[in-house]
Amino acid sequence: MKKFPNLIKDIIGGIIVALVSIPISMGYAQIAGLPMQYGLYGSVIPIFLFGLITTSKDFVFGVDAAPAALTGAAIASLGIAAESEQALSAVPTIAFLVGCWLMLLFIFKAGKIVQYISESVMAGFVSGICCTIILMQVPKLFGGSPGTGEGIELIEHIIEQLYLFNPVSALLGVMTITIIMLGKKFIPKFPMSVAMMIAAVLSTVIFHVDDYGVKLLPDVESGFPIFNFRPYIPSIDIITDMVFSSLSIAAVILSESLLASKGNAMKDGYKLNSNREILAYSIANFSSAIVGCCPVNGSVSRTGIVRQFGAKSQILSVSASITMVLVLYFGTSVIKYMPVPILTAIVVSALMNACEFGVAKKALKTSKPEFYIFLAAFFGVLIFGTVAGVIIGIVLSFIAVVIRAVTPPRAFMGVIPGKDGFFTLGRNSEALPVKNTLIYRFSGNLFFANIDTFESDIENAVIDDTKNIVIDARAVGSIDITAAERIVMMYKKYSEKNIRFYFTEHIGEVNDLFKKFGETEFLNSGAVRMTVTLALRDAGLKPPYPTEKDIITPQKQKRLQYKNSFKRSARGIQAELEWVFGEDAEKFKSDLADEIYHNVTEQKDFDNDIIETAENSTHWGKFNLFDEEDLLDRLELRLIEFSESDKELDKLEELINKRRKKIEEKMLKMDSHVIERLKKQREKFLKTLEEKNPTAYEHLIKYREKHK
Repeated sequence: MKKFPNLIKDIIGGIIVALVSIPISMGYAQIAGLPMQYGLYGSVIPIFLFGLITTSKDFVFGVDAAPAALTGAAIASLGIAAESEQALSAVPTIAFLVGCWLMLLFIFKAGKIVQYISESVMAGFVSGICCTIILMQVPKLFGGSPGTGEGIELIEHIIEQLYLFNPVSALLGVMTITIIMLGKKFIPKFPMSVAMMIAAVLSTVIFHVDDYGVKLLPDVESGFPIFNFRPYIPSIDIITDMVFSSLSIAAVILSESLLASKGNAMKDGYKLNSNREILAYSIANFSSAIVGCCPVNGSVSRTGIVRQFGAKSQILSVSASITMVLVLYFGTSVIKYMPVPILTAIVVSALMNACEFGVAKKALKTSKPEFYIFLAAFFGVLIFGTVAGVIIGIVLSFIAVVIRAVTPPRAFMGVIPGKDGFFTLGRNSEALPVKNTLIYRFSGNLFFANIDTFESDIENAVIDDTKNIVIDARAVGSIDITAAERIVMMYKKYSEKNIRFYFTEHIGEVNDLFKKFGETEFLNSGAVRMTVTLALRDAGLKPPYPTEKDIITPQKQKRLQYKNSFKRSARGIQAELEWVFGEDAEKFKSDLADEIYHNVTEQKDFDNDIIETAENSTHWGKFNLFDEEDLLDRLELRLIEFSESDKELDKLEELINKRRKKIEEKMLKMDSHVIERLKKQREKFLKTLEEKNPTAYEHLIKYREKHK
């Protein structure tokens, strides 16, 4: 037991995986075009061998949604009927070819290939497959037969099957999905699909639902076929289609399984051997072909279940395979009592959980291009089919890379009086442009596809009084001949307008490229400088740099708010929190003030420094001077609004005033610019409060007068 401290949990986890896999694997086998018992066959040797080879500690492998759907679509496109004699040989042949592709990927150490497939592409692709399978299975929920084809054909098939509608079947199916989804929400650790499988058998044994027209699963012979592989040898054209289909399935298995297992390894703090994982996938698919099953894949949903139960080694895979052998020899007699709509509902619930719409929701908030890529991959699969979806996914992955390269992060920079360095305008509201100077940072390599963006950004920001343009190229590691020529052209164009143009902060190899492209004159001109500071010095500007404090023209406004801009909060200057959270800073600070207020009032801690208490008890930690001032203002408003007694109010106000005195003591030791900014911050707070909430403003002024 010392060698295997988690043995009991691993064994229990394996048993749970096997029980959960019974209905799911049977359903997926049918989706792949095989009789349902083959899903059980594919849950023995492949899982056992995967557990022996893998370096993942708790990743579950088996018959799963994506490969099953791709396989079913592949044989349908070849004109092979599901569960026919041809399907019994064609499906395992596809599994064998998948194993061959994965073995080639292992030999060529292609584990890094997954980094070229974006999360949005994979999520859209998998979600499209899952929704396609759900549409295929919907008729089985109400007593009809499953459909084939793509989205529109499947919807038409559902409508055509409505004449077979059986109310009892539909009720059983809907109830099963509802119970499983509620179980996932309220009791996530409970294996609800296993409970529903038991309830399904009892519904037949006790209530005889088959007497009401509900279809039951066919009888399954007990036992386990060790070797059931019959290679499918059709014409050359069909073989070519099978090879291509198997490649797309291998790509999905590699990316989906490897990305998920890597995520688990990172969470648990151990290193995954990516290449050995590919070997494990290959061997598992070879063994699946040998027992006559479809391609197998990592199961994210079942992995999530065993992680909840604390399984931490691949003993769970060994336990799961042994449990499935026992089921095949001693438990198949109960399968014939399971109603088809309940099994279908269990599969549909698993598919609903496998959909990754959360990725789309996240992308919608953070990156519109990624959201559109998700939609394209999703509808590509749903409308045009899985093979077309694979092609769309590959193309979109490359498009995503190109989009990021063409439109990298970029920003205009300025200075904060009293601080060293240069800061993003807009992201730091106290940052100001250097007078008559444009400082532009471009965070990516420069080449023919993005040099237009680079040039237009600068052109749009140049105004009549611009005298200096400084490019902060610290993130530029390479340029091509087009970019080099255009940069030199920009230098010459602005020089003719008496505007100095500097290229700075880049690595020395970029200068070598300028030489290689014949632009030595640009290097000799003094336009290339090691740092922004040296460029400004050459332009006659020395710290402290003069800033633009005059009227903001439309061009300057655009420069200030460009790219990393956000709606500035009415509170004015809050250095760190505003810099960290951007447009969400206002909400964060409001929530933080609430947290501090409740911590102090609930603990009745009126003796310690209010900010020090907050720093020790809240999740943020230490605040800078500007954030302290802002939080004290917010706390004061909460005191007026929420305090239950005048006595409590007076004590808290006393704490706030004590802290303000400390801030003023610190101010005396600081630069005059800092003092000036703090004073402006206080003034702006009162002015904004007076405009937005006159009543609160009056209360605050009266209260401050009272406690002077």
